[in-house]
Amino acid sequence: MGNNNSTTSNDFGALSFGDSQCRGRLTELFTRVAINLLGFFLIAGLCNVLHYILKPLSQPRITSDIFVGLFIANLGFVHRAVNYSTAKTLRFIIDFGMMCYMFVLGIEMDPYVLFKVPTRDAKVAYAGMLSTLILACAIIPFMHYTGQFEIDFTLSLSTALSSTASPVLTRLITSLKIGKSDIGRLVIAAGMHADFISTLIISLGYIVYPVENDDLKDAGAFSRIRTAVQMGAALMFQTVFAATVSPVFMNWVNNENPEGKPMKGSHLVLSVAFITLICCCSPVYGYSPILSAFMAGIFLPREGRVSKWVISKINYLLSNIFYPIFFFWMGYEAKLVDFEPDHFMTWARLVVLFSIATIGKVAGTVISGAMLGFHWPESVALGLLLTTKGHYHIYLAIAAKTAGRTSTSTSTVMVIAIFFTVVHAPSVVAQIIKRARKRAPTHRMALQLLDPSHELRILLCLHGPQNVPSTINFMEISRGISDPGIVVYVTDMIELTNEVAATVVKGDGQDTEAVMNKALMEIRNQITASVEAYVEENGEGITLRRMLALSSFSGLPQDVCTLAEDLMAALIILPFHKSQRADGTLDAGHGGFRYVNRKVLRNAPCSVGILVDRGFGSIEKISRSHVSLNVAVIFIGGKDDREALAYAGRVSRHPGVKLTVIRFLVDSNSENASRRAGNYRINISEQQEETNHDDECFAEFYERHVASGHVAYMEKHLANSAETYATLKSFEGQYSLIIVGRGGRVNSVLTFGMNDWQQCPELGPIGDVLAGSDFSAKMSVLIIQQHNLKGELDGLDDDFSIM
Repeated sequence: MGNNNSTTSNDFGALSFGDSQCRGRLTELFTRVAINLLGFFLIAGLCNVLHYILKPLSQPRITSDIFVGLFIANLGFVHRAVNYSTAKTLRFIIDFGMMCYMFVLGIEMDPYVLFKVPTRDAKVAYAGMLSTLILACAIIPFMHYTGQFEIDFTLSLSTALSSTASPVLTRLITSLKIGKSDIGRLVIAAGMHADFISTLIISLGYIVYPVENDDLKDAGAFSRIRTAVQMGAALMFQTVFAATVSPVFMNWVNNENPEGKPMKGSHLVLSVAFITLICCCSPVYGYSPILSAFMAGIFLPREGRVSKWVISKINYLLSNIFYPIFFFWMGYEAKLVDFEPDHFMTWARLVVLFSIATIGKVAGTVISGAMLGFHWPESVALGLLLTTKGHYHIYLAIAAKTAGRTSTSTSTVMVIAIFFTVVHAPSVVAQIIKRARKRAPTHRMALQLLDPSHELRILLCLHGPQNVPSTINFMEISRGISDPGIVVYVTDMIELTNEVAATVVKGDGQDTEAVMNKALMEIRNQITASVEAYVEENGEGITLRRMLALSSFSGLPQDVCTLAEDLMAALIILPFHKSQRADGTLDAGHGGFRYVNRKVLRNAPCSVGILVDRGFGSIEKISRSHVSLNVAVIFIGGKDDREALAYAGRVSRHPGVKLTVIRFLVDSNSENASRRAGNYRINISEQQEETNHDDECFAEFYERHVASGHVAYMEKHLANSAETYATLKSFEGQYSLIIVGRGGRVNSVLTFGMNDWQQCPELGPIGDVLAGSDFSAKMSVLIIQQHNLKGELDGLDDDFSIM
């Protein structure tokens, strides 16, 4: 009995001991996982914080990531916390992440470019690569990056130096807003060429010079040759299989899963399994899994739902999870304690690496640029941008150390050199933009900056004969002095219907077409006869041209903008999409022409005006001997109001026009000032800069026109938008035409809130109010918008051309 109790007690004790031991191990495991997760979030957070701090310097994300990785991983307590097991796991994660990185890189490449005639960007890429490769092969053997001269290491490092990190470069060029420019497109394409060719050379070179493991080191020459043949054959099979079978399989999956429908789970699993199968063919025979992923990717179709899904998911994984871990691993392997700053050769190797990458690329791009007719500053900029290195180059630098080919100090030198190839890129782009601003014709189509000695070119659009009277009167008040005069391109905007398309025939010119539709020809002839009769009788200083914009409503905006750009027009005038009825009210309007107006306002290469005709066309003849037309221009502030003022200055030269300029000023003494300041956010610096431009522009106008007595002047001190509306209402019946700016104002409290009840936002807050049904049926409105620069580059279109 006693023995049984003793046995039970011992079993219970053993069970308790085992349970306690299990609980202890679980606690230790969860603690380690929690610490690792905390470290991951800490690194990711620090990378984001530093990237935000460096954002004013336009630094790419990789610069802050490299800095954080080197700093965090080399802290003493952090480095000691990474034991052998953690380091081994970390290396597995890095290898898997790099496989994903190289696979996506491969998908974005076009392997068939090798069989095409080299394009301009390919020539630039090849020239930069070749010059860098020659320079590197000539210098690297003398710098002793390895213990002794090794031909495979020299060739590998030379090829890496001649390459370009296209993902980093593309992201950099895009973020700096020059991706749509000619030099931006060229450098992105050249970077992809260089990245593809260099990585392909390294991938094929791995067959001849693999990273040797212990078994391969002890093997003889025959065994090495057999291994190389096996890897080459496996890679060849993988390549042929991917190039022939994958398009068929991927097309089948894409056809089974059309756009707009969720992808079937079974097809998704099959696709991932198929991709994994392709990537695993050559590594079975000793080939690098990372390079195998690249070789598999380049022969997979780039288009289709599967490829897009894979690219998006992998890029999300890399950006949010892998990169923080990758740069921590980089810092952990590149131990700063083993760096040798007191050795001359350490700094010499750093300078030589950076110099080879920079001088080699610049020399190649300058030579190719001279052959292709580039300006030498742009050729130098191309070379400096193509030196950009990235994640794969960092991986190679650390891999050389872990394989025992270089010392830790030398690998750290390589990482620092990679850092410097990226950090200078924003300043290079800034110089490109600076040169482009000097050479590009910025705001060449703004009335405000039009040279008075140059003729004014106006693209005057019509919907039909109903717009002819207002067109003639507009030409009359816009004519200015006879020298230099104006050139008016009277343009018919005609919708291309099936009936009209059947009557379109090829004209005499290369890009000209003629409409043989009888009804349209009669309308055009009627318009032509009317405007030509006016010009022959009263058109001194007016040069008339007839144009045609023929397209569907979706294509008309592009046709109008193209015409304006080709004709170097400074102003486009569009009729309002609503027409006046017999009772003086406006009809519901034409939706197609409203679409045209809004698109032209957004994309026009010059200033745009929308004319709301409410009686302006009914004025039979504007006299030149006495005042017969009262016109007002409202000036609140902003670029559009300055443009309206510039046009009004031309109108004021007409002897039959009495022009009144009305300036709306903010009443700072109003009892509502404090309440207004509390409800309205003001950007002080922007407002002050815009106010300075307004004051300078208005002072010049006042001195030229008001002080001489040709133009009347009126000031209105207002407190808010309600008083603005009441003041506009008081103008009813006083003026036949009011000229206003569409918008473009910075924090104007006088129009704040008007957008809430706008019926036609394309007219702007003031124009919409004046064109509303509450106002006089005999007061026309001209709304003017200054040339909007496309993009986010200050003073420059983002699709500028500089090459």
